[in-house]
Parts: sequence; structure tokens; C-alpha cells
Amino acid sequence: MTQTEQAALLAPAADLNMYLFVAAVLFVCGVVCMATKRNAIGILMGVELVLNGANLNFVAFARHTPLGIDGQVFSLFVIVLAAAEAAIALAIALNFYNNHLTIDVDRADELKG
Repeated sequence: MTQTEQAALLAPAADLNMYLFVAAVLFVCGVVCMATKRNAIGILMGVELVLNGANLNFVAFARHTPLGIDGQVFSLFVIVLAAAEAAIALAIALNFYNNHLTIDVDRADELKG
């Protein structure tokens, strides 16, 4: 018996429900983080958690359905968009901090520079 066969016997295969549970936990943690944080960096971290939960769903459903690599492609596309979104949001937060000396989103309603 090879090592991979022994590992397959010892560890149960992860079914779709396990992936969905972890993705739901990531999604809920991200929503709670976005709802409770007051600074821009915390909200950005919550958005990233939500996107990672969605990515995990894409990959899990692609693995457990005969659709091929569509889920991985969508997940990669979301990761690229999330990286661009994070770069733009951090640039906006840095600019806001330079003008107001805080990153509190409650003070972001002022439109003057």
C-alpha cells in the first residue's frame, strides 16, 4: 500500500458541506467586520474576507461538479479584481489620512480637501 493510499484511508475526503461551512464562516466574519469597524482598513479587510468566502464557494462547486475549471477561472478573476480594489482603496485611505489625519469613515462625509 502506497503512502497516498494510506493517507486516503486515514483522512476522510472533504465533501462539499465542509467547504460550504468554511466559506459561510468567512463570509459572515467579513460582513460582521464591515458592519462593526469604523476605520477604512478594517472595512477593507472585511471586504476581502467576503470575497475569499465567495472564491472558496467557486472552487468547491467546481471541484464537486463536472463543469471543469470554470470555478477556478472565476476565482482567479475575483482575486485580480480584489487586488486592484485593495490598491485603489488603500490609496484613497492614504490620501484621506494625509488630509484629515484620521481614517475614521464617519469623517469621510466632508467633500472639501
